[in-house]
Formats: sequence, structure tokens, C-alpha cells
Amino acid sequence: MRTLSITTALVCLALLSSVNAEEKLSMSDADKAMYAELLENNPAEMEVGEGEALFNSLIGTAAYAKMLGVKEKDLPKTIAGFPRVVKAAGKVVTLSQSLQMALADQGKPVSKLESPEIVKMSAYVKSLANGQKTAIDVKANPQMKEMMALGAQVFEERRGGRGLSCNNCHSADIVGQRLRMQPLPDLGAKVTAAAGTWPAYRMTQGQMVTLDKRMQQCMENALLAKIPLGSREMVALEVYVTNKTKGNAIQIPGLKR
Repeated sequence: MRTLSITTALVCLALLSSVNAEEKLSMSDADKAMYAELLENNPAEMEVGEGEALFNSLIGTAAYAKMLGVKEKDLPKTIAGFPRVVKAAGKVVTLSQSLQMALADQGKPVSKLESPEIVKMSAYVKSLANGQKTAIDVKANPQMKEMMALGAQVFEERRGGRGLSCNNCHSADIVGQRLRMQPLPDLGAKVTAAAGTWPAYRMTQGQMVTLDKRMQQCMENALLAKIPLGSREMVALEVYVTNKTKGNAIQIPGLKR
């Protein structure tokens, strides 16, 4: 197996790493034991439960469905299609942004995207779609087509002093190579199920992290300026990455290294 150059290895992290059979070979015995234990008792399950309590007290499924313009029984299918155009917003939004909209619609204080409240509620609401297949439709309307194109541009754009891009670590000819002793994952593979398994508990950080926050962390480690959460570019990047996972089952909360 080839390895990346020393320079790239120092600055480029896997955008969305996932623990799979090959990756376990690179883990210490202690890490393996921790991972096995967390598979049985994912700490993020508690945060999902807290998210459920928050969501039900602040919004509720009936009000949320009404804001999205769908029937309550259709929420799982609708949730599986995020990011998507929400008519009330008039644009493509992420699941977390839709929760901000729902809070405002209910006259409640609107928390920031990175706040514990939004992260926990996002995990709970997405868990309502567990077992559903990621069903984002990037051809549904002009807005989605535009955001898909922008997301591809952001994914491939070289930035920073070393001219790196997301594609540097996740192009087809790089997947499977090792970086910092970890295999670089195929973002669309079933074992990775990138968009379908975030929010996820990160073992190395001891906390639950959303997909957009994980992408920010990768940018930071690659010495790139972080794209702001909720920005048009970040939403577009989530559209692009989620589309790679289309058809894979949603499993929330995920467990990542």
C-alpha cells in the first residue's frame, strides 16, 4: 500500500474517518477495547435522549412537521432528505438550520448551530429516520442543483498555504492509502456512510459532533481557514458529501474514532 508524502501527512486529515475492519489494525489494544465497549454503550445515546426532551419541550413533532410543510407521519422520510429546500426558508437548509427555524417559529430563543442544544436536538431528530436510506435529491429543484455544483467546487478547491482541498484526501485514487496510520475512507461507502452516521460520538474528543463541525475540524487540522457553520459554502459542501452517501442507511448516533 502506498503512503502519502510527509508534507501531506502532516497537514491533511481524513474528512470523515470511520472505524472499519482495516482501520482497527492501526488501533492500539486499548483503543480497540474502548471501541468495542462503546459499540455496546455509545455515550452519545444519552445526548440523543437529552435532545429528545429538549425537542419535545421546545418544538414537538407536530409543530416541526407543520413548519416543514409535511405530514407528521412523513417526518422520517423528509428528514432522510436533508439538506433540502424548505419552503419557509426559500432556500436549501441543513437539518440543524431547520431546527433553528422551528425554534423561531415557536417564538423560542434561537441557539447557535454549534450549541449543545442544537447538536443534541439534531441527533435526536435525525434518529427519527434511523433505518431510512439517505434520500437527498440534488436534482429536485434549481436551488439543489446550484448547491450541489457549489459543493463540488468547495470540495475540490485548493486553499491555504499548502494548496490542499477535501479532494486531496478523498479522491478515488487516494482512498485506502494511510494518513497518520489511518486508512483514508471512501465517503460514500456503506462502512463509512458519512452523512448517514453523523452526528456521531468521537472517541478522540469524548463528545458528539455534527457533520459540518467535523468538516470544520478537518479544515483546521489541514491548516485551512474554516468555512463558517451555516454559510452557503458549508451548506453546499454538506449537500455534496451527503449525496455521496445516498442510498445508505441512517444510523444515529454514529461512533467514530
